[in-house]
Amino acid sequence: MARSLMGLLGFSRRFRAGRVAIIRLYGPIAGGARNAEWLELVRRLRENNRVPAVVIDVDSPGGSAAASDNMFMALERLSATKPVVAAITGTGASGAYLAAIATRRIVAAPTSVVGSIGVINVAPRVPALLERLGIAVSEHTAGTLKGMGAPWRTESEPEAAKEQQLVDQVYDAFVERVANARKLTPRKARSLATGEVWLGRQAVALGLVDEVGDLQHAIEVAAKMAGVAPKAGVARLPRPFFARMADRFATQVARTLSDELELRLSERLRM
Repeated sequence: MARSLMGLLGFSRRFRAGRVAIIRLYGPIAGGARNAEWLELVRRLRENNRVPAVVIDVDSPGGSAAASDNMFMALERLSATKPVVAAITGTGASGAYLAAIATRRIVAAPTSVVGSIGVINVAPRVPALLERLGIAVSEHTAGTLKGMGAPWRTESEPEAAKEQQLVDQVYDAFVERVANARKLTPRKARSLATGEVWLGRQAVALGLVDEVGDLQHAIEVAAKMAGVAPKAGVARLPRPFFARMADRFATQVARTLSDELELRLSERLRM
């Protein structure tokens, strides 16, 4: 007897075989467990032939360069096996845009934010603050650049040069991926890699996305590419019962605290 799609993929009970699978790329991109789970879901989608197509629902400002690149490579492998469409429904910037260009087609909402092709590395320096607080930091290193980025001291010239070199290398790789994926000349891709963003309609004119539309339109595009009906379901990995309950409890507590804070602030503003 054939095993159910839910058993094979661990999808929610609302997901049915033959439907376009939706996976969500929401919020900042970071490494760790959350990124690992997302990549595992992409792998399972790739290996299951009962999922005809996939839509990536994107609303993210980007984040970690390494995590974003891992997403790009995973989606590139998925796109090689079945139709994958990115739907930028809110923000598809920086690392999130990098992930989106690994798909076969990109649909963007008219007022979505697209682009931010660039790289930034931020490291706070607090030696003056530590001095004011009377705090001294003892540092012992082996290796010329070991401890690079330490916030308790001023950055040296060799460290600054190395940091810039790393940023430039990641930037060059990002621009190259954009040029190849969007079929742009290297010069054109670099002219767009200024870190600025555009709304969806302008992004189409610039060649950064393929067409304007919402999530439902992206589902219809993916379904047409796969030759199936435009019906979809959200794909998720299974999570233990207590983990789900803990998330719901944490969400409820955060909502209650937010409501209480808003009430207190509004009361104070009326005084």
